Amino acid sequence: MPANQTEVVEFRLGDVVSLRKAHPCGSHVWLVDRLGADIGVRCRGCGRHVLIERRAMERRLTDFVERGDLAMSRAVAPLARDAVATVAGSAATASADRTPEDDR
Repeated sequence: MPANQTEVVEFRLGDVVSLRKAHPCGSHVWLVDRLGADIGVRCRGCGRHVLIERRAMERRLTDFVERGDLAMSRAVAPLARDAVATVAGSAATASADRTPEDDR
């Protein structure tokens, strides 16, 4: 890996993290409640919700206070493109096999 690239931090839903810069309420502790290009976090001091870019979140992270549920994070993770096509294909096949009597 080149020297200018850093390892990607794996965030999970339900992670409780400590960030370098304090929220105006004075708390440094945040709960991760949304994953994606932006990370949704909720202040544990006052309950305010903000979105932080993933790269900024990785820079500001000082520690994981508590780790979230890995199974929950994987359950809501987006599917790979070929897996989506397979799921869509099986749903289309299932609906084509239905008869009007199935709707009753």
